[in-house]
Amino acid sequence: MNHEHTILDVIDGSPAQKAGLRRGDRLVSMNGREIIDVLDFRFEEEETSLTIGFLRDGEEREVQVRKGEYEELGLVFAESLMDDYRSCRNDCVFCFISQMPPGMRETLYFKDDDTRLSFLQGNYVTLTNVSDEELERICFYKLSPMNVSVHTTNPKLRCKMLHNRFAGTIVDKLRRLKAADITMNGQIVLVPEYNDGAELERTIHDLTEFLPNLQSLSVVPVGLTKYRENLPKLRTFTPEEARDVIGIIRKWQQICLQYFDTRFVYASDEWFLTAGLPIPSEEEYEGYPQIENGVGMIRSLVQEVEEEIEYRDGDEELHEATIATGTLAAPVIAELCEKVRSIYPNLRVEVIPIINRFFGETITVSGLLTGKDIIEQLRGRDLCGKLILPENLLRSGETVLLDDMTVSDIENALQTKVRIVQSTGLDVVDSLIEEGV
Repeated sequence: MNHEHTILDVIDGSPAQKAGLRRGDRLVSMNGREIIDVLDFRFEEEETSLTIGFLRDGEEREVQVRKGEYEELGLVFAESLMDDYRSCRNDCVFCFISQMPPGMRETLYFKDDDTRLSFLQGNYVTLTNVSDEELERICFYKLSPMNVSVHTTNPKLRCKMLHNRFAGTIVDKLRRLKAADITMNGQIVLVPEYNDGAELERTIHDLTEFLPNLQSLSVVPVGLTKYRENLPKLRTFTPEEARDVIGIIRKWQQICLQYFDTRFVYASDEWFLTAGLPIPSEEEYEGYPQIENGVGMIRSLVQEVEEEIEYRDGDEELHEATIATGTLAAPVIAELCEKVRSIYPNLRVEVIPIINRFFGETITVSGLLTGKDIIEQLRGRDLCGKLILPENLLRSGETVLLDDMTVSDIENALQTKVRIVQSTGLDVVDSLIEEGV
């Protein structure tokens, strides 16, 4: 199969433009290698001397390009992967996308399981749709890090949980990645009465085989919406069960510290909030290797707010704000506000936990709140001059929430200014004390 990639644009002044490549040309090869997707393109682009094979008006052509060692060619393609996204072949018992309500934008229903996105964007993949040829390609290109959704190393249980008869080969695939010296991170979505308890211990134990290549392993609880008709019967973890999970993880942290000089396995923040236990110290997160997966995010934020307060003089002016967030994190955010009040004594702030009626009350994280729930639960309340909302409510790089409502929609409905706050101590403190937005 020949692969052709239409060039959407050529950056002005780039090596590609200087060599005569144009918008509409179709890239075919680089230095004689067929370009299948972005991986081939990125690998060949590192060369300083390139022979570009392309099609123009149906005619095959070649052009020579010279560039700096780290200079980009300057070609823009219609798809970031230069290929179709690979969809998930699993039907996991815990799949969140299967629990989405109807009528949302189409992109929210796409299940990706693409190893290229794992490398480029940090997505987690199950490796169930990776052929031997593709696995060899990953090893050849040394794609690191690879983020792998393991869930369990028990072959029969993994096939059952992923509803995929090919899912039981995960350990063999991890061994091939380690043999190629690929760096990895792992993830376990924990489901009561499936892969918890003794199965969790087995999985952690089995995965220690892959240290140090497997740098870290996170354990996150299953998320369940109210839209589970015709799906397997699942439930959330109780506070007591959350404490048991933390106990298992801490046990294996001590074992890994003794034998591998790293804690290796980490519990996401939700476990501690559900269990009613203190968030671990900064030291216990060992540099936050999985902070983007909700592991240590609260500790990092608390630490940053405390450091920010330490370097400020504060004042006695009146500062007013309302914060809306998920029910799980609301108590922590309220405690942070009290810390800020220690140097800004006239800070008036109300933290309002928003109940997730859109997905169901078992969904308690702020990142899955919708504009509709925020508006309905805040309408008619005194919002103290401005409303602060967390950045993880929004689609990346945009001002749109999950239900396609925008920040402007919320401002208009509530007749108040909205301040989007990033998850940094500096931005949290600034959002509370700054005038206006």
